[in-house]
Amino acid sequence: MKKFFIALMGGTVVLIGVAMLVLPGPGLLVIAGGLAILATEFIWARRAMRHAKGAIAKVRRKSGLKEWLRRMKARVAGKSAPGG
Repeated sequence: MKKFFIALMGGTVVLIGVAMLVLPGPGLLVIAGGLAILATEFIWARRAMRHAKGAIAKVRRKSGLKEWLRRMKARVAGKSAPGG
């Protein structure tokens, strides 16, 4: 019975997230939340979450966001330094 309710809740959240892809709202975050709910009971959802986390990490590495943030932090720190 517990597995059924987890599937119902997680599936509903995922469907709401899919609807939010075309409607206003954070669709991808809601889908991730639904998958997290489903991952508590289902192996396939756990694998999907692991795959999504890997894909997000890969995109983040390729985007150069970390280096850009580091440069911005250094720039802000340089402006706030005394005598700078």
